[in-house]
Amino acid sequence: MAANGGTMKDFLPIPDTLSPVTEPDKEEVFQTMADSPTMSHTLAASDHDEKGIAQEAHDLEVKDVGWHEPEKNIPTPLVGGLANDDLWILVRRFNKQMYHVKEMTAPAPGNLDLNVADEDEFSPDKFRATVERLYMTVIIGVLGAVKHIARLRSWKEARRTTAFAAAYFIAWLFDFLVPLFSLTFIALIVYPPSRDMLFPPAPLALVSSSEGGVQKPKAGVLGSTDSATGAPENFKGEAVEAEASNFVNSITSVALASATGKNPQHEPPHTAENEGPSAQIPDPTAMVAEAGDARVSANGGTSNAKSDKTKEPMENAMWNKMRPVMHGVADVADTWERMANALSPTPPFPHDMYRLRIAAVIVPMLAVSIFVTSYMFMKGLTFGAGFGFFGDPVIQRGLKWLNTNYPNWQKLLELRNTLLKGVPTNAQLTLTLLRIGESNKAPLPPPPTANEPPPDEPVDLTDDHIRATGSDWPLNATNEELEKAMEHDPNTPYETAGDDVASAKKKTHGGKAHHMLSAVKKSIKGSIETTLGADHLKAKAGSETSKQRLGVIPRNKEQQLSGPIEFKCRFHGKRGHAYISTKATIPCVSFSQNKSIATEGTDARGDEELKPIWSIPVAEVTEMKKLGGLGWKAKLVVGWALDREIADGIEIKDKQGNSYILTAMVLRDELFNRLISISGQKWQAW
Repeated sequence: MAANGGTMKDFLPIPDTLSPVTEPDKEEVFQTMADSPTMSHTLAASDHDEKGIAQEAHDLEVKDVGWHEPEKNIPTPLVGGLANDDLWILVRRFNKQMYHVKEMTAPAPGNLDLNVADEDEFSPDKFRATVERLYMTVIIGVLGAVKHIARLRSWKEARRTTAFAAAYFIAWLFDFLVPLFSLTFIALIVYPPSRDMLFPPAPLALVSSSEGGVQKPKAGVLGSTDSATGAPENFKGEAVEAEASNFVNSITSVALASATGKNPQHEPPHTAENEGPSAQIPDPTAMVAEAGDARVSANGGTSNAKSDKTKEPMENAMWNKMRPVMHGVADVADTWERMANALSPTPPFPHDMYRLRIAAVIVPMLAVSIFVTSYMFMKGLTFGAGFGFFGDPVIQRGLKWLNTNYPNWQKLLELRNTLLKGVPTNAQLTLTLLRIGESNKAPLPPPPTANEPPPDEPVDLTDDHIRATGSDWPLNATNEELEKAMEHDPNTPYETAGDDVASAKKKTHGGKAHHMLSAVKKSIKGSIETTLGADHLKAKAGSETSKQRLGVIPRNKEQQLSGPIEFKCRFHGKRGHAYISTKATIPCVSFSQNKSIATEGTDARGDEELKPIWSIPVAEVTEMKKLGGLGWKAKLVVGWALDREIADGIEIKDKQGNSYILTAMVLRDELFNRLISISGQKWQAW
């Protein structure tokens, strides 16, 4: 298939391959991207018309295109047709989403790899990341639709609403509503400029969802245009990512407050001079362990498992359902991302093919709607409902026949194999972009970071951010009203819907409790430093667990930065570098303790001089898994007590069954991204 086009088969909403049904045991193994195992590999290795810095030809083994450079020094664009800000959004979210991948040998659904496995592993942290992704894609998208509807219904942009109302009622009068909606959908899909014409943009936080007019952003300032609160950000997309994290935190906080039975109305009165017993202890919502049992005991009940016969069954039932729930949430987010990427494709994916395919499916509906009356539609709908309710014997026999003769037939009917065939999720898009860098031996640099909080200053709005149709004023607001709404107000973020909400939300750490927590924090900090110090002695004695904890708290993060070829880390507790060599046809990943790598690198030297402890071809890697530098509980406590970043690790497995665990790696995500995108494997997310 061509880089920016396709054949008639690609245009039609039919599966790319029938092998999951006709050859369910078929296996495919590829060594390099040149083998073109998937559409992602093909696009990455193609010669693109529009090129960025990472796609330009060079004679270096690996070209550094801005690793660890300040944002202003990174060349732009890194990838043709995509702004660096948008690229960094994709990579940041990819790093949070991808934990564990395995090589798949079966044909890839929709001709794209990195799909979520049907039996993917569940973990609370992974579930949190999935819910955050749901917020950043689906919830923000639905919120935008709600605010567009509010703008239309408010009549504040009178000319646009008048046009919509006139079109609706004229079509209603002549029984032409379905054709009108069909034509509108086709126009929105096929002709992107119509989207801004019919639904002119406006910052989400600036639009009132109830009145449809201008409002003060919840953050007190319009510092971002694509977030619900309008909070300031250093880099594009960070405000939405912070909102997603706090969205999960808020749900957890409310659930925990409910579990502990927190009720501000039952608090006895106290004064600053005598704060009472509440001042002696921390807020129970900050203490998770046994919080629900404590509430039951405090109310005179019994909370032990012997007395409560429902405790274990309910807990097990809930935890057992978490994996399918997480998988379902991920499927919803995947479908939303695919639809968004079909309507607004990102290079190097085809620009028009997916939109035309979706529009072609609506055209028959438009043609039929002209001749089908409302009576015929209702008769067909009610017949279908009746058959679905009473036709179970026929339906079951049909399903049994399909399962017997065409196993896995359901896979062929999935949207990713039909209407959205070849359309990537954001993770698949990011992987393709990473593969473009690797194909041109110019690995994409990690997203830049900022050590300072963003300033409380409003953004500069342009026509790309806010506009109206025709001669209407945007949101029916003057420039003075917009500027007043956008300027910083420090009190707005603290406003609640009432005193009851403010009271329930309030953290009741008294002065003495605060001092007690400080003392506990200092005590824990001392214990942690003692424990980590003892790990050096235990490691020398042969403790593998202690070896893997060495160096997990880097003393100087800047000294740990490396890449794009060499990555500082430890193996069995010993300092060294993991490095990727691309001199051979098939790249290799190795680990060496040679200290000169830190100053001289590995470019001009071979394995004989570097003397790697182990080396494996990247094409032989079958599984990669991100590991925590400490257990999740210890990581939380250490992060709280020491206010330090934890250097995590990665486990790499090869086809021979060997496992290599690299620890204390600040750039763990960057090594993971290079290994996942450098060779011809097809990956599956677990």
